[in-house]
Amino acid sequence: MLIGVPAEIKTLESRIGMTPGAVREAVSSGHEVMVQKDGGLKIGLTNEDYQKAGAKIVETAEEIFAKAEMIVKVKEPQPNECAMLREGQLLFTYLHLAPDPQQTEALLKSGCVAIAYETVTSPRGGLPLLAPMSEVAGRMSIQAGAHCLEMRQGGEGVLLGGVPGVPAANVVVLGGGVVGINAARMAMGMGANVTVLDNSLARLGELDGLYGPQLKTIYSSVDTVDEYVTQADLVIGAVLIPGAAAPKLVNTDHLKKMKNGSVVVDVAIDQGGCFETSRATTHLEPTFNVDGVVHYCVANMPGGVARTSTFALNNATMPFTLALANKGYKQALKDNPYLAEGLNVHCGKLTNEAVARDLGKNYVPVKEVLAA
Repeated sequence: MLIGVPAEIKTLESRIGMTPGAVREAVSSGHEVMVQKDGGLKIGLTNEDYQKAGAKIVETAEEIFAKAEMIVKVKEPQPNECAMLREGQLLFTYLHLAPDPQQTEALLKSGCVAIAYETVTSPRGGLPLLAPMSEVAGRMSIQAGAHCLEMRQGGEGVLLGGVPGVPAANVVVLGGGVVGINAARMAMGMGANVTVLDNSLARLGELDGLYGPQLKTIYSSVDTVDEYVTQADLVIGAVLIPGAAAPKLVNTDHLKKMKNGSVVVDVAIDQGGCFETSRATTHLEPTFNVDGVVHYCVANMPGGVARTSTFALNNATMPFTLALANKGYKQALKDNPYLAEGLNVHCGKLTNEAVARDLGKNYVPVKEVLAA
């Protein structure tokens, strides 16, 4: 199979879909790989590195989209990239379609076959291709939140861990999944008072067993969200419903009760965000202020540490990329029902139920399109 790896074009996005190591694996399996010139240069992956791995370096994304049978990316295709996709062409990347009707329409119109990293599942549960970026984003959320609490950033001027004689900041994490636990670990490591809210008693029990009294675990309800969010210095939004839009857990009434200069970091922004006041921002202009509360809502947060993120993502995606290339997408999806969960768009048809529900569209089950 001819695999194409274009450079990412989202604002300040320096990740790349395949590392030289991943390219070498694909070439060793008999495939051809085209990589856009300087696509990985910002994170120290040179054209020579890719050439040594067996890739062909091409000048433009247009050439890659015109020739490749499979496109491997990191972020969702931008409008001009969607316009270059063609009927039957395989796209393997993050999509986050539920809050993005424009991208959904463009992909449907293109006739491509789009497999989303974020909805691929595993036999053990969880989302194996979302997990590495969730780990990065969870850890980054505390770094970003701590920075935003500084006076110069509009924050209340609180040091996350405090100092002897002065209390530490109160950090509230909404959601005890991969993002949430990584955020909590970082915040505890910095000496903050950390509370995780989740509506799974089993998950709260696991976290209590892991961290004991160092981490406060609270069952999430309307009352507890109101109580803990309004007393927090930093709130991390870490709620995820696979494929679907994130629930709005924090509203404008909560913000009005929060401290002036407190901070919210919405890691769920790729799925629409879990704060009512959230809107996607970029690394160029990461924050905005609503009712005295600093909002950090960068939609490609792991892109801020692009080298770490690229290698972490490739560790997870490479076996699936090879399976799609070795078998062709139909056979690969038939052989692996967990990979099949990643199919969101197929030749003009929407194939993910959660996405279809949130966008008010009809969908065709994956089994039907694979059987055709």
